[in-house]
Amino acid sequence: MLSGRVAVITGSGRGIGLEIGRRFAENGAKIVLVDISRELLDSARQKFESQAEVLAVPCDVSSAESVDQLVEKTVEHFGSLDILVNNAGVTRDGLLMRLKEDDWDFVLDVNLKGAFLASQAAAKVMIKKRFGRIINISSVVGLMGNFGQANYSSSKAGLIGLTKSAAKELAGRGVTVNAIAPGYIETEMTSSLSERIKAQFMDQIPLKRAGKSSDVANVALFLASDLGSYVTGQTIQVDGGMLM
Repeated sequence: MLSGRVAVITGSGRGIGLEIGRRFAENGAKIVLVDISRELLDSARQKFESQAEVLAVPCDVSSAESVDQLVEKTVEHFGSLDILVNNAGVTRDGLLMRLKEDDWDFVLDVNLKGAFLASQAAAKVMIKKRFGRIINISSVVGLMGNFGQANYSSSKAGLIGLTKSAAKELAGRGVTVNAIAPGYIETEMTSSLSERIKAQFMDQIPLKRAGKSSDVANVALFLASDLGSYVTGQTIQVDGGMLM
């Protein structure tokens, strides 16, 4: 499905990003693993080396210089950049009235500004080829808000606006831009939640189970492949029916 395509996946040292990379690799893509943690990158690269051509690039997505270097290294190594998955994300939760400005800035810089910078840099390559796929990993909390997550919810809502605007601007050059909004997905990030919070999530999910990273990766594969070539500007919820 992705034979010969070059896919850059930010935040792919673990969790959803790592699983998206794995699914893309299984379907023939050349993978660029991206994370700010060199330790996570080294571990992730070792898992991929036997199944795909892989390049691991440390990158701070909130830095324009770092992102530009990421795109340059990708094109130098593979000669192309066809798919970008903006998955890098962080949380610093806190009640609105107590939320520190630094915590607001940090989350918005990584989650939203990072996606903007990466999309801008990657699009310069894609529009010359008249082909590209940009997939932004948002969240259902960007659609419905969440208690104690004003910064995170705002960043994920902003991703949806970025998706729609970029989709309109880039469609004429053969580049599609879509978002995926996961619900409650079992990852290292959610594993630290209390049993009470997990139970509250489960009560909101009609399918009565948590999602897996593979559920998100399957939708990303569809959007990245030719099967999703007529889909752009959309936000696809992967949430077991949590938000309808």
